[in-house]
Parts: sequence; structure tokens; C-alpha cells
Amino acid sequence: MHPADIPQPAAPAHRTPPETSRARSGLKRAARIGVFALVVAGAFAWQRSAHSGERPVTIPAPAQDEHVMGAHTETAVLAGGCFWGMQGVFEHVRGVTQVASGYSGGAADTARYERVEEGDTGHAESVQITFDPAQISYGRILQIYFSVAHDPTELDFQGPDHGKQYRSAIFPTTPEQRAIAQAYIAQLDGAHVYAGPVVTRVEAYKGFYPAEHDHQNFLVLHPDYPYIAINDIPKVEALKTLFPALYRNDPVLYKTADAKS
Repeated sequence: MHPADIPQPAAPAHRTPPETSRARSGLKRAARIGVFALVVAGAFAWQRSAHSGERPVTIPAPAQDEHVMGAHTETAVLAGGCFWGMQGVFEHVRGVTQVASGYSGGAADTARYERVEEGDTGHAESVQITFDPAQISYGRILQIYFSVAHDPTELDFQGPDHGKQYRSAIFPTTPEQRAIAQAYIAQLDGAHVYAGPVVTRVEAYKGFYPAEHDHQNFLVLHPDYPYIAINDIPKVEALKTLFPALYRNDPVLYKTADAKS
């Protein structure tokens, strides 16, 4: 079949709520895998062409990075579009011990999916990454973030998802993280590695609120879900290609018992 004859599904403007996708995945799941195998193959090429800015970009490592002193764990809080894909990428990174999908930037009483999706809470869909800085530094976390996890030149949207809740933002948890993030953004802009300027904002950290448990580990649990297959699986593949020494095939999963019901 010629590529032009392959059905081309429109990129979803909004994601189906996970409770709906869970129900759908239980209906004729085996048949759906077969039906979407051909569609997704064509959709990969279409999606990458339609959203060329989302392609992974080879970028230099940060010139400024943290100084690791003693054994300890650290957390990074990052936002860059749908948290399903962000979590899925960093769950495959060596040195990362846990990744939670959640909300950051707003108040505790609005940190729930239905409210955040209205776009006026101050929250961004985010991930909280717990990592061992002796194995992977904060700067390297940011390199993956800027290279394969999202497109830092898209203002208040990522691919098919639009709104301030999908903005590109970094929420430093220490002054050192803030300095590293700001220096790296300036470095990348100066290197002109993207077609446009980096619009990632370095924002005040006001707390992180884990998302409902249906949103946790979504990429790992639903790799054949069309939104994931089209938008996010290519990011995991890019991680493996561009950062082979940091890629882990067995993802580290978030303990959903810690998430909201």
C-alpha cells in the first residue's frame, strides 16, 4: 500500500480522560492492536511531519552543572506538555528512582485533573523526578528534557495539546537548580540549536501535587493507546538513540498507591 493510501488519523486536540481510555482499552483490545498497527505506522510519519518542531534535537551538554557532595537523592520538577509522555521518558532514564505525574505552579485546592484542564489554575501538567545525582546530574536531566522530552520553543502548547497547563516550565527546588536552568537556557539560545527561541520559563516552586492514579505510568501501561503511540513512544525511542548510556529498557514505575484516587 502506498503511504498516501494509509488512513491518517487527525491528531487529537484533547486527550480522552484516562477512565474512558481504560474502559475502551478493555473493549476488543486484541482487535484494536491489530487495527491500529497499520494506522499508527503511517501516523508516525504524518505526525512527525505535521509537528516537525517536536523532533528530537541534538544539543550540547550544559556548561554549568551541579556539584555532587556525598550520597543523596534529589528531585527535579519539570513541565513540558502532557505528563504521560514526560513521565514515560524519564522512567527510562538510568539513575532515576521514581517519576510522578502531577501538577505544579498553582494551589493545592485546584490540583486535580478536571480543574487543571480548564487552564486558569496556574498549574502545569508536570513530573517530579527523583534521581541519584551521583549517577545522573540535574544538568543531564535538563539535557534530556530539552532534547527529546518536549519542544521548548512551543509557547503554552505541545503538539496537539494547547493551554497554559501544557507550558514549558522548570520549577527549581534549590537555588543551584535555578542557576543551572537559567544558564542552560541562555546557552541553548546562544547556540541557536532550535529554529526559534527557547520559551521555557523558570518559575517559582510552590509545591508538587501527584496526579490521580489513573494518570500514573500511563505510557508504560498503555503503549498502544493512539495518543501515546503517535506522540510519546517516538520520544522514548529518541532517548534510546541519543542517550544510549542513560537509557534503561526496564522502566522504573511510580507506586500508584501514593497517588490520588
